[in-house]
Amino acid sequence: MSATDKAKNKGEDLAGKAKEKLGRVTGDKDRENEGKADQVKSNLKDAGEKVKDAFRD
Repeated sequence: MSATDKAKNKGEDLAGKAKEKLGRVTGDKDRENEGKADQVKSNLKDAGEKVKDAFRD
């Protein structure tokens, strides 16, 4: 996994966490759920990159 991909995934994860917290604070369940979904998507991308790395080695 390249450093760029790691940084993008981490950025998406952090943005998702921020969205989730903002939704929780403002009582906006849609935004909170969207933040959770962004985090899951980021984690799946990260896992996919790790699988690709495992097959490369």
